[in-house]
Amino acid sequence: MSLIAVGVDLCDMRRIERMLARFDQRFMERVFTPQERAWAEKRCGQARIGTYAKRWAAKEACAKALGTGFAQGVTHAQIGVENLPGGQPVLCLSGVAAQRLAQITPPGSTARLALSLTDEVPYAFAQVFISAVPG
Repeated sequence: MSLIAVGVDLCDMRRIERMLARFDQRFMERVFTPQERAWAEKRCGQARIGTYAKRWAAKEACAKALGTGFAQGVTHAQIGVENLPGGQPVLCLSGVAAQRLAQITPPGSTARLALSLTDEVPYAFAQVFISAVPG
């Protein structure tokens, strides 16, 4: 396995809280997938804000690891965070983000995305590792 790229992001949860208060559904639908919204809306208060903030940070970290940021056709909604049955967060890419991942993956390899999320009010942090696995 070889490391292709790393991306990190630190998000101020208060910023996400202001965006949700100001733009509500319009912001949520433009940035978060239906699965992300459903996961966050199961929570209340600061836990809800933290869930959105961690996902925002994950999207930012992933876009950095892809080497594009949110340009060249990569959008927030193309980078989704889902949770495995045990709760582990995983990245699901679609559209141009998935195409970019394929472009940076060496021939004959499979890309593996590793995501780590944490929060400590008022901050949320995400780290993304993209690795190539032979075969």
